Amino acid sequence: MNSIAQDGLNSAVWGRITAAGTRAARWPWWLQVGGLYVAARLVSACIFMAAALHQGVNPWFPAKPDYWNFINIWDARWYGEALRNGYPTELPTDDAGNVQENAWAFYPLFPLLGRSLTGLTGIAPAASLTVIAMLSGLAASLVVYRLFRLKATHRTALWGALFFSTFPVAAVLQVPYAESLNLLLLAGALLLVMRRRYLWAIPVVLLMCLSRPTGVPFAAMAGLLLLYRVYQHLVARFRVRPVVDAHHGQPGHHGTPAGARHSPAELWSLAGLAAASGVGALLWPAVAWVFTGDLQAYTKTETVWRGHDLVPFKPWFDTGVQLFGPVLGLLAPFVFVAAFVLLMMSRPVAALGTELRLWCVCYVGYLLVFLHPQTSTFRMLLPLFPLALSAALVSRSRAYRGTIVIMFFLLQIVWVVWLWAWAQLPGGGDYPP
Repeated sequence: MNSIAQDGLNSAVWGRITAAGTRAARWPWWLQVGGLYVAARLVSACIFMAAALHQGVNPWFPAKPDYWNFINIWDARWYGEALRNGYPTELPTDDAGNVQENAWAFYPLFPLLGRSLTGLTGIAPAASLTVIAMLSGLAASLVVYRLFRLKATHRTALWGALFFSTFPVAAVLQVPYAESLNLLLLAGALLLVMRRRYLWAIPVVLLMCLSRPTGVPFAAMAGLLLLYRVYQHLVARFRVRPVVDAHHGQPGHHGTPAGARHSPAELWSLAGLAAASGVGALLWPAVAWVFTGDLQAYTKTETVWRGHDLVPFKPWFDTGVQLFGPVLGLLAPFVFVAAFVLLMMSRPVAALGTELRLWCVCYVGYLLVFLHPQTSTFRMLLPLFPLALSAALVSRSRAYRGTIVIMFFLLQIVWVVWLWAWAQLPGGGDYPP
C-alpha cells in the first residue's frame, strides 16, 4: 500500500472515530458515563483473560483458569467464606494461642448482599458477589460523575469519571471485592455532604462503615469540616459580613451556592453526621467484640496479615528502611508527607473545594497512622478518587487526557500480571494485590 492510500485509510478511520464521538456526545450524561465505564471494564476483562492464560500452579485452581475462576481468588475467597458460613464466634488460634486468619477482617455488607442475592435467585455465591461488585462499580461511576459536576463542566467531569474507571487498580472494581460497593457509598456520602444534605448522608455513611474500614477518616473529615464551618459562621456573625470560602468562591453547578454561609440548622445537621460517623467507625469492631467476647477481636484479626501488632506510624519507617536503607528510609515518610502537602496546595487540587480536599487529607492521614504499607497499598488508594478530577483539571488538552488513560491501562496490565496473578516467592506465598 502506497503512502497516499495509507494516508487516506488513516483519515477515513479517524473520521469515523470522530463521527462516533460526536454522536456519543449527544447521549444523556448517564449513558456517556456508563458506556465509558463498561468499555473500561471490558478492557480490564481482556487483561485478566490474557494474564489467566499464563497463570501457573496456584493455591486455588489448576493452571490457566478461565476468567470467572481467575477473578475469584485472593480476598474474594474470604468474602465467599463470610457469605456461606458467616463469622466465627471463637477466634481461630494456633498452638501458641496466636490468632489466625479469619473472616472478621472482612466487613459484612458485601457478603450479606451476596447472600441475599443468592437466596433470591439461586445463583452461586461467587456469581452473586461478582454481580454486586460489577453493578456497584457502574453505579459508583455515575455518582462520581455527579460529584465531579459540582466542581467542573460536563466534559471535564466526564474525563474525571473516565480516569476513575481506568485507574491502574480499577480492575478490582469488577472482581468479588468490596471496593466497588464501598466507593459507591463513599461517593454518595461525599455528594450529599457537598450538597449539605447532612442528615441524608447518615444512613449512607453507616452502610459505608459496614463495607470497608473508611469510617475513621470520614468521621475525622466530618469533625474537622464542622469546626471549619462553625469558625466561618462565627467570623461572619461578628464581622457582620459574608465570608466566602476561598475554594468555594464560585457557585457550584448544582445545589447550594458554594460561598453561602451555613445556617445554625445546617451546623447541627453536620454535627449529627460527625457523631454518627464516629459511631459507624466503631460499629464493626463492636460487633466482633459482642459475638466473640474479645474486645480486640477485630484488631487481632486485622493484624494477622501484618505479622505483628499495630503500632501507629512505625510500619512506614520500617518499610522505608527496608527499601531505602537506614538513613534515607527514616526520611522517606517525611518526604512523602511533604510531597502530599504540596499536592494538596496545588491549583488543580485546590479547585476540588474544602470537602473533597479535606477527605483526601484525612484518608491519607488514616493510612499513615494505621496502614502497613505493602503491595495492597495500591488498591487502598482508590478512595482518593477525587484526585481524578484534579488530574483532568491539569489541562484540557485531549492529547494529555488521552495519554493519561493509555498510561492507566498499561499500568493495569502491570498490576494484574505482577500482583493479581499468583507466582510463589522463594520464601513461600506471594505479594497480595
